[in-house]
Amino acid sequence: MFPVYDVIVVGAGHAGCEAAAAAANMGSKVLLVTMNMQTIAQMSCNPAMGGIAKGQIVREIDALGGYSGIVSDKSMIQFRMLNRSKGPAMWSPRSQNDRMLFASTWREMLEQTRNVDFYQDMVKGLIIRDGRAQGVITGLGHEITSRAVVVTSGTFLNGVIHIGEKTFGGGRVAEKAATGITEQLVELGFEADRLKTGTPPRIDGRSLDYSRMEEQPGDDTIVGFSYLDVDTIKPSQQRSCHITYTNNKTHELLKTGFDRSPMFTGRIEGVGPRYCPSIEDKINRFADRERHQIFVEPEGWNTVEIYVNGFSTSLPEDVQYKALTSIPGFENARMFRPGYAIEYDFFPPTQLTYTLETKRISNLFFAGQINGTTGYEEAACQGLVAGMNAHLKSREEAPFILKRSDAYIGVLVDDLISKGTEEPYRMFTSRAEFRTLLRQDNADLRLTEMSYRLGLASQERMDGVIAKREGTEAVKKILLEFAVEPEEANAFLEWNQSAALTQKQRASQLLLRPNIGLTEMIKSIPRLAAAMEGQRTDALEQAEVQLKYDVYIGKEKELVERMNQMESLEIPDAFDYTRVAAISNEAREKLKKIRPRTLGQASRISGINPSDVQILMVYMGR
Repeated sequence: MFPVYDVIVVGAGHAGCEAAAAAANMGSKVLLVTMNMQTIAQMSCNPAMGGIAKGQIVREIDALGGYSGIVSDKSMIQFRMLNRSKGPAMWSPRSQNDRMLFASTWREMLEQTRNVDFYQDMVKGLIIRDGRAQGVITGLGHEITSRAVVVTSGTFLNGVIHIGEKTFGGGRVAEKAATGITEQLVELGFEADRLKTGTPPRIDGRSLDYSRMEEQPGDDTIVGFSYLDVDTIKPSQQRSCHITYTNNKTHELLKTGFDRSPMFTGRIEGVGPRYCPSIEDKINRFADRERHQIFVEPEGWNTVEIYVNGFSTSLPEDVQYKALTSIPGFENARMFRPGYAIEYDFFPPTQLTYTLETKRISNLFFAGQINGTTGYEEAACQGLVAGMNAHLKSREEAPFILKRSDAYIGVLVDDLISKGTEEPYRMFTSRAEFRTLLRQDNADLRLTEMSYRLGLASQERMDGVIAKREGTEAVKKILLEFAVEPEEANAFLEWNQSAALTQKQRASQLLLRPNIGLTEMIKSIPRLAAAMEGQRTDALEQAEVQLKYDVYIGKEKELVERMNQMESLEIPDAFDYTRVAAISNEAREKLKKIRPRTLGQASRISGINPSDVQILMVYMGR
């Protein structure tokens, strides 16, 4: 019934979809196994992509040839570039999406991808022979063989849903949990644990009074995520989101359910996400706060369903409803379904290598929430990395590894495998020490060529990168050589509250002034506009960033060079840490458990001191 596949992907969430697409587009014959063909690429929580640091990840996925950016652009109902008031290293694209259109677009793209087969069934076990993953065993008893397996089980492994005092099995509301894989892997020596996440109630938008809320419209210009020319909505077509706030009455009503809360009565054992806490956790931990922000987000073009962002909860339904109706604009709210919490199995990611292959079983890869992360974007980028490496491993080719200085994706993978996580991991810009280099605007310049060489990024993408790179250099050359006369710039400078020119100045120097932007400068100086005629918009933007932040970019490149010296010092796989008597016992235990690939990775492991690294360096030198 089934051929031998190169790669089998278990689960069709964001990680699974990217893994299947990546491996197939590189040439592997792929089988995507899901328990429900109708929920492929389901947005289980909020109907949005991107945001702080997450937007950078989506652009990196797109630059590498993944699908998330394209799907997001095709299904968006609103777009915003966050943090515009800060430097470009902090700019983060975010889209509000049509939930159903997002999922249907993903499925259509996968169905149009050569080499991807689909099968609806639960995977209850893995075929492991001679320490290598060789396929899967399904709930219907089929044994399907492959050269590599990527497990992207999301919240489904032994998932348990909590609503107040009610508890039932499930990987998502109205969908059953998956069993068998955890038990098998634990028997094989894997370490497993439990995490928790949650989701808010869904509300009938017709029952809300938006006049009592703050409107949050989209941007006047839609940049989008993909570097390809993808059709998106016009700015005037965007749907607005809204903001409202809880109050003391809301908090008091929520407290009446604490004695029935699975969080506070001990029924939930898994640790929840620190940076996306439930509403009951917020008012318990931040008792001094008089109010908390609630984002009112539409679920799509053709639905009245509303996602209540900021009100994630597992309290009893009656408490959820009473508290909701105390929020301005929600006085007459009608609930479609209550919020809930879900506990699920994950495998601490220190059991993985940089390729997301497990150390214990060859050709077995994990991606997404099974590794302890939270968020669509974090899952999708892991799926891409795992899918690429599953393809490469099945062909015995060199692995694809991104360093911390290459991408936010590299930061995420390094954090997971070097430090592990005891709570759902979420990406922030602060986690990246080289964020001036890892901007959302230059992900294509950083990553597309790497992927193109491996056969994933298309020729169209590579041609776009070459044109952008050449255009950027051309614009920089013009700005470095163009002399601006005082009489053609002073009116513009006065308008921008900048000191007048008394003599000629290079356009590149003028651009370094605060409050001076290249677009406005071109509009205000006709000679410069003539010189820039025909230049690409993305080249103009890239040249401006590179010139304005040249000093900071240079400093970060120096730091990268220093770090790369440590990363080049590889530790042999068979290195015996017990022979290094001078390091601390904690360091020895951590090093034996994680087995870092380089001294650079060793230095980032929690509990490893600089002195331990120095001792290792000396010992390896001997």
